[in-house]
Amino acid sequence: MSEVTAPRVSLVELAWTFNHIALASFGGGLSAWSLEVIVVQKKWLAEEEFLSAMTMCRILPGSNQVNLAVFTGTKLAGLRGAIAAIVGLCLVPVTIVIALAFAYFRFKEIPAVKGALHGASAAAVALTLAMVIKTGQKCLTAVVPVLFFVSAFVLNGLLRWPLMLTLAILAPLSLIWAWPRKKVS
Repeated sequence: MSEVTAPRVSLVELAWTFNHIALASFGGGLSAWSLEVIVVQKKWLAEEEFLSAMTMCRILPGSNQVNLAVFTGTKLAGLRGAIAAIVGLCLVPVTIVIALAFAYFRFKEIPAVKGALHGASAAAVALTLAMVIKTGQKCLTAVVPVLFFVSAFVLNGLLRWPLMLTLAILAPLSLIWAWPRKKVS
């Protein structure tokens, strides 16, 4: 896996960057925007490293983006970096969500508010699909990864198997498949 040498990044820059990521996207678009900022703009992680980190972050308990903030912050500045990234990612958005929750419960029956929420939902789905396509172009390059993708989609998406059961079946198989092997000469 190609990795970018971790640059020296201040705690303030980490917090500010993750705050920017959180405030510049919403819903499923957060992963796509994280890739844009962390890989393309800041060059803190290589794209392959980012995609591997996101895979790990998605199967671990908790929020994908909080997990990614911990991963990136730890790589760049250790434990203090992880804390700075989490604070940057969460502080302002949580404050905004609390304010909007009060407004929502007061005005939720107004048709314009309902319409705005439906529009935002559609945009979030589109951003999620864009990230799926971008990730798929990098990860689904051979038959076996495509089989794992289809299996996960069928088990969890169509058959509605619990996520943990799907992971309990597919994660060990994918690890066995991906495990480095010595070449026999």
